[in-house]
Amino acid sequence: MTEATAGSATPRAPSGTKPPRPFPFPKPTRDSQPFWDACRAGELRLQRCANGHWRFPPAPLCPECWTREGTWERTRGRGRVIAYVTFRRVYHSAFAPLIPYTVAVVELEEGPRLTTRLVGVGPDEVKGGMPVEVTFEPVGNDVTLPLFKPAK
Repeated sequence: MTEATAGSATPRAPSGTKPPRPFPFPKPTRDSQPFWDACRAGELRLQRCANGHWRFPPAPLCPECWTREGTWERTRGRGRVIAYVTFRRVYHSAFAPLIPYTVAVVELEEGPRLTTRLVGVGPDEVKGGMPVEVTFEPVGNDVTLPLFKPAK
């Protein structure tokens, strides 16, 4: 909630509170742009080197064999929760409307691990090893986030 000063188009926070900070959107790089483009298209694509190693986060060379050759391949978008934490307190004001929310490390069936937010499941229902599948959430600034929900 904000209150505006008379004649001002800029809202300000109520006395004694800080204004909410803007959402911390990812900033695509030359290496990660294909990942974000695929998410916007509803696909979870990761790099796979010429020797078959999956890699995430995106990088100019494979951390396993150091080759630069590779392609962006679609994953099945399925995996399992390896670790998780539920935030019940606001650490960043842009996330206040989400409280409580769960952040998890998901290991994809293909092997790479992603840090993501879980949706469609209550914080007390999340379990280690829980099967999950990707879903996509457009969040603005031409960014679509890959989130995970319980697998069907």
